[in-house]
Amino acid sequence: MRIRRISWLGVKTDSYQETRDFFADVAGLDVAYEKPDFAVFRMADGDLLEVFGPDADDPPEQFAAEKVVAGLLVDDIDEATATLRAAGIELLGPQQSGSDGYRWQHFRLPDGKVFELSTGPGAD
Repeated sequence: MRIRRISWLGVKTDSYQETRDFFADVAGLDVAYEKPDFAVFRMADGDLLEVFGPDADDPPEQFAAEKVVAGLLVDDIDEATATLRAAGIELLGPQQSGSDGYRWQHFRLPDGKVFELSTGPGAD
């Protein structure tokens, strides 16, 4: 088995509007579908990110144990980090680099969840 990238990501949050606005307004993702307390975003490669608010109709087992940090592939990590900073998003520590050229920056969503921006050779 070889996992290449995240193709779908679901995020359950008590801060639905702030999290939805982060992905739409700061990250610049297109809203593919939306209803109260639920939004689907389509990324440039067609992958989906779904944001579930506290009253969203989702299977109870889907978010029973929430212990995931998602890495989001970006073209220019310096530009993406600057965009987060300008939007007032909390950056967690400095940008990191591996010996293989892989680079990442952890950040906190408005509801406190930790995500990661990432880029590197062969990441496409």
